[in-house]
Amino acid sequence: MVLVTGATGILGKVIVLELLKRGKIVRAAKRRSSNLEEVRHSFQFYTENPDDYFNKIEWMNVDFEDIHSLQNALIGVEEVYHCAATVSFHPADQRRMYHTNIEGTRNLLYACEGSQVKKFCFVSSIAVLDGVNEKDETDENSDYNQKLDHSAYAVSKHFSEMEVWRAAAEGLNTVIVNPGIIIGSGNWTQSSGMLFANLAKPYTFSGGASYVDVRDVAKASIELMDNNVFNERFILISENKRYAEVASYVRQKMGLSSPKIIPSAVLTVGRVLNFVFGWLFSPLRMVDKVNTESVTNMSNVSNDKIVKTLGFKFIPVNDSIDFHLENYRTDKKSKKE
Repeated sequence: MVLVTGATGILGKVIVLELLKRGKIVRAAKRRSSNLEEVRHSFQFYTENPDDYFNKIEWMNVDFEDIHSLQNALIGVEEVYHCAATVSFHPADQRRMYHTNIEGTRNLLYACEGSQVKKFCFVSSIAVLDGVNEKDETDENSDYNQKLDHSAYAVSKHFSEMEVWRAAAEGLNTVIVNPGIIIGSGNWTQSSGMLFANLAKPYTFSGGASYVDVRDVAKASIELMDNNVFNERFILISENKRYAEVASYVRQKMGLSSPKIIPSAVLTVGRVLNFVFGWLFSPLRMVDKVNTESVTNMSNVSNDKIVKTLGFKFIPVNDSIDFHLENYRTDKKSKKE
């Protein structure tokens, strides 16, 4: 049996579906408040038989603060895909992210001790990677540099990774995957699911990012586990693209004009206003040094390792956008009707 945490999220539910397609028995961890109908609805984007697959899932309410709850969830489980995490770039969410991401991962790994779990896949992020190689690219050897400023999300993922490496040193077969910005369908108002709503805005930034299709993240993660590739990390990205290029493509598909790039001077003014009034106006706190640098810079991130290890072929970003944007527009239209 396989346990997937964060199974109602934009990635977790696709990993669940991909495992089911491969004949695996899947137990899916969720909160008591989780919306399972959203998962069922999202399955229709990825399969012609959404109900058939959805009905095969064994759902379980799991409390990551309760070791006994986690131990119960792991009964009979041999493989774990840990996707559960809080994703936010607002400084006000720092404590919640540290608690959920770091302590949740630590508790899950403690619960694995003495269990039947033989394989553990942890979903991290390229946000933890610093530095470049001789090709001026960020790769799997671009270690986290504690001397640099990072978002609270990146910090939480780094220390979560440390928990995974500790478990690996103690004998658990682990693999870490570091996706870029995930392009997927469903969860339109949460984390990566907000991508199209954000790209549809009339403004964008001068920097860029690394993108990957959710289907590729799911397939690559499962193939690494099935091929027993352990105690390593793998970057999962399809292409590096400027925000303006991606936003222009999306807006063109929507029949809208190209977005305007926000000048760096405006962001500088925003940082000053944050310093002066951030304590009073919460949205201003988003305009800090780390966030402004992230939207004005662009790194070339390499996917060579996963390509060479598995011969993996990624879905091109534009093809990914075409597929998921159509789902987004169909969903928005059906809700209006």
